[in-house]
Amino acid sequence: MGGTQTVHTDVIVVGAGPTGLLLAAELALAGVGVRVLERNDAPTSQSRALTLHPRSIEVMDLRGIADRFLARGHTLPGWHFAGLKTRLDFTALDTRHGYTLFLEQARTEELLDARARELGAEIVRGCQVTAVRQEPDSVVVETARGEALRASYVVGCDGGRSIVRQAAGIPFDGTDETLSGMLGDFAVTGPDAARSAEAHGVLAVPLEGGLTRFVVVDPERMRVPSDQPLTYEEFRQALTNVAGTDFDVAEPHWLSRFGNATRLAGRYRQGRLLVAGDAAHIHFPAAGQGLNTGLQDAMNLGWKLAAQVKGWAPEGLLDSYDAERRPVGAAVTANTEVQTLLMELTLVPQYHRPVMALRGMLDGLLRIGEVNRNLAASVSAIGTHYGDGSPAGARLPDLAISVAERPGVERLYQLLHDGRFLLVRTGKQAGASGREDRVETVTATAWQPSPDLEEAEALLVRPDGHLAWAGPIEAEQQALLDWTGAAAVAP
Repeated sequence: MGGTQTVHTDVIVVGAGPTGLLLAAELALAGVGVRVLERNDAPTSQSRALTLHPRSIEVMDLRGIADRFLARGHTLPGWHFAGLKTRLDFTALDTRHGYTLFLEQARTEELLDARARELGAEIVRGCQVTAVRQEPDSVVVETARGEALRASYVVGCDGGRSIVRQAAGIPFDGTDETLSGMLGDFAVTGPDAARSAEAHGVLAVPLEGGLTRFVVVDPERMRVPSDQPLTYEEFRQALTNVAGTDFDVAEPHWLSRFGNATRLAGRYRQGRLLVAGDAAHIHFPAAGQGLNTGLQDAMNLGWKLAAQVKGWAPEGLLDSYDAERRPVGAAVTANTEVQTLLMELTLVPQYHRPVMALRGMLDGLLRIGEVNRNLAASVSAIGTHYGDGSPAGARLPDLAISVAERPGVERLYQLLHDGRFLLVRTGKQAGASGREDRVETVTATAWQPSPDLEEAEALLVRPDGHLAWAGPIEAEQQALLDWTGAAAVAP
């Protein structure tokens, strides 16, 4: 083995996509040393993903950086499921961000890269990881540069072929690709191309720099493997086959295929190795959930791994990453398979009529408000709940709140910007918890929680904005011990 082994950092993150960059930022915010290793020399200029969903925007709001993302994109009030005509209404959700944010993945990565660096994370590009070896008290990471780096933990955010996941021996079961689609970014299109494309079953989205993204699934080419190169002429012909016109597309800037291989990691942690994002789950990009699910993986994992590294994590806290996020990954892979089937079978002649009838029935169901809200909450991740349905584990919306200790605070999320737990007492002046390094304690002088929390004398909010505990003052110290470990000093 080449290079010199050194105790280089607390955590190595492999992969500088959105998931890896947000995770690095979260770890750095908590004072953990983190190095990101990215095999590509420079950030990508292409963008597979184009959207941020409501919960992902809330994730940014929890750290006070949502405005950076909103300033670079534009919003729509809803989204779609399987391309059905009746749209999911995000404005009906209990969130201040009831919309889809159109923001190219390259811009999302640019903003997260800047965030991670400003917090002190080290991002090393042009550094390919060639081997990962787990030892009892650390992990050794070898690179193509001949280095052998040592860290306490390694997180694979390195995509569907994750070398970290393979090194951990984590299975990646699922289904192989049976369907592929095409995307192309073009500088020149015909008049009103974006508007008329949707009426013909082709997705068209304006991008930065005057480009237009077209996405199409051609029945004649949908069995072509996604790793086969895509040509300009093939793309034009696909548009013509599906829509009857090629929309006068010209000057392609990027052409690519994508497939419907669907896999879920058998576990998200194996000892000192963890996986997140596409290293943990891959699927067809139905409803644009992949990047968003990865960001929410990072938000869940960051504070837990930081607690483990810093030595105060209660027993089982790091394992709760798998327990909470793997079911979410399973739900996302399942709903994308449903969406893909609903789209694919419309392209198969013998199934076209009954499938179109089924889609019509589903459109009718989505016009029922409660049905629409339920599915919108699932796709947007606003409905994510880490528990059994009780208040504990619920995502807390950004409630209006006034606190005695912070006169300028107006919203709950403002109290979570530093990534610590938040202890909100509603009945008496806040006192020290003895855990000021990991818990901020405040007294709410005015706020309007949900009815099931109105009687609680204290609430403990996790760094990711989910409720850890709510109850009487007498049980507060036990809740703090259960979630935030022993006090550094006597409270």
